Amino acid sequence: MQPSKKVFLVALTLAAMSAGAWAQTTASTAPAQLIVTAADVQALKDALAAQQQQIQALQDELHRKDQAAQREQSQQQQSMRRMETELAELKSVSNSAANGATFRNAVLSLQETPQAPTPEPEQTYNKQMEGPLTIHFRGINITPGGYAAAEFVRRSRALAADVSTPFNSLTMPGASQSSVSEFFGSGRQSKITTFVDGRLKNVDLSSYISADFLSAGVTSTSTSTNSYSLRMRQAWGQAKFTNGWSFVGGQVWSLATENGTGISPDDDLGRTNDARPKTIDPSYNVGFVFARQYGIRVTKTFGDKVAFAVAMENAQGTLTTHGNANNFLLGEAGASNSYNTTANYTFNPSPDLIAKVAFDPGFGHYEIFGLYDRFRDRVFPCGEVASSTTLCGGSTVAGVNALGVYNASRNGGGVGASARWAFANKHIVFGMKGFDGSGIGRYAPGGLSDAAINGDGTIRLIKNFEGLGTLEFHTKRLDIYSYAGVEYAGRAVSFDPLQATGKTAGQVGYGSRLFNNSGCYSELPPAVNTGFTPTALSNCTADTRALIEGTIGFWYRFYSGPQGKFQFGTQYSYLTRQTWSGVAPAGAPSGAPEGIDNMVFTSFRYVLP
Repeated sequence: MQPSKKVFLVALTLAAMSAGAWAQTTASTAPAQLIVTAADVQALKDALAAQQQQIQALQDELHRKDQAAQREQSQQQQSMRRMETELAELKSVSNSAANGATFRNAVLSLQETPQAPTPEPEQTYNKQMEGPLTIHFRGINITPGGYAAAEFVRRSRALAADVSTPFNSLTMPGASQSSVSEFFGSGRQSKITTFVDGRLKNVDLSSYISADFLSAGVTSTSTSTNSYSLRMRQAWGQAKFTNGWSFVGGQVWSLATENGTGISPDDDLGRTNDARPKTIDPSYNVGFVFARQYGIRVTKTFGDKVAFAVAMENAQGTLTTHGNANNFLLGEAGASNSYNTTANYTFNPSPDLIAKVAFDPGFGHYEIFGLYDRFRDRVFPCGEVASSTTLCGGSTVAGVNALGVYNASRNGGGVGASARWAFANKHIVFGMKGFDGSGIGRYAPGGLSDAAINGDGTIRLIKNFEGLGTLEFHTKRLDIYSYAGVEYAGRAVSFDPLQATGKTAGQVGYGSRLFNNSGCYSELPPAVNTGFTPTALSNCTADTRALIEGTIGFWYRFYSGPQGKFQFGTQYSYLTRQTWSGVAPAGAPSGAPEGIDNMVFTSFRYVLP
């Protein structure tokens, strides 16, 4: 019943009761006439209005309480749903149209829940590295990654190598290995990665670790079990400030390695800032400039157009020299407690220093960089004498001695540049890169020598050049790639007068025309009856002049989505190793023998989302 009707009935009831009472008290007298004035009517109206206001106030209060109760109930329901969702996500992976398969760490819900709901802060600071498997835990993001690979390689000439090709080991025509092919299947390029990032005030902190199995221990074999060892690829930490400065330290892709945009560390899965060849061969392609090594790097970005960086990186020299006397010392085999005892390590006087500037003007990506490296050996002037009766260095005892020994250094380095353009809505990519200098051979997958040794025992740097051309085509499911690369090592010849009567007429070092290549075409039987020891060619110096490789291949993705990627690839490469001409026998095809190999790779990979 409406409030106004209630008030009217009450008024009528009161009027009736008043009339009855008046009739009882005046029964013996004549009834008096009831007079209702305008004031009485107004008073009644005012009373009704006041009652209506009180009723409306009570209704408004009741409505406010109902709304408050509904809000509280809604918050409780949302909190319950959130807790149920977090609990469910600990048990399984959920699917959503917006983000695909996601995994959230519900440990955050164990923290004290605030009284009023507040929006969660953005936790991912590197969108390229984030994936559906990203775990958010106490303000940091942990992104596991990697892939499982099933691959094989077939080479027309045997190298006794897995899918990673030793380019500078191509055999000469007379080698027994040049007459047999090889096939190897491998899962060793499978990778495991972890990326961690978080924010502290005005700085993003991140770390990346990557490893594969392309390393062999002393017990590793390919017989009953392929027990190959885990190998560290990258392990670095980065502090990136909002003002454009960043600092990176650890084992990382060298600053000399090309980036896709700007200057920043690249992962090993091609998700961020990647400009590496897309080859199945983990040695990539001849001419690709790179190293993965210790480094400390400082970078400054100026918006998204220009970036500048300087780095201090691990130094290591490579040496090839012939005909020298025992008058120099460059390094020694690794210590058993930390290094490979079958590998040589140079005594480095200082780190390699690299500086680079990158430009992204809107069309294309451009880089210019310079490298400075330094080499040192210990020279023994009396390590070689004319005869066993010769006195040297003021010694009273004839023959070789260590008198007058000293350290000699040589400075090397080079300058490089690269350019990369994307056409047709980024479906086509074309790029070029070149690096020229002295003592830079190790900064390419061929691993050509940095240095040779002069006749007096001092270091002689080798002139090097490395170049790579890139042409790629990309669609949603298909990637087609082609590369053409070259690595060059110049002659580095010196004269030693004490060797003048020898076969090389006193010429020592690298690539001399007087070095003997007469045996490079003549196969020899094994000298050991184990069946696993091909005899090295006799009289075959064959110093590498150039490595040249052409590659074409493709990747096809059968599936790419919330559950990861499943893809297949095939690669064909033609590789040639050209040598410096030397002395050749009569009737030989050339004094500059050449090694050739045709290689086919395939790969099936499942990549984590």
